[in-house]
Amino acid sequence: MVDIKVPGSGCPNCQRLEATVRRVVQAQGIEAQIVKVSDFAEMTKYAILATPGLVIDEKLVAARRIPSDKDIAAWLTQAAGQH
Repeated sequence: MVDIKVPGSGCPNCQRLEATVRRVVQAQGIEAQIVKVSDFAEMTKYAILATPGLVIDEKLVAARRIPSDKDIAAWLTQAAGQH
């Protein structure tokens, strides 16, 4: 199972990224746990200076932007292959 975290304050871009990740996970049929991280102390563990962020299996893969569906799918496919 792929562990996905979406660190952010809950702003519209953070919500959009979470929705995009959920859509890509469903489209790819990847078994994943998606967690919204809004606690500032928890977010600092990932060295995110600006939100939204995307963490896959404890690795920060994107920050300050909403990655494309294609990029998210590639990261998830790679992570799923490592499980």
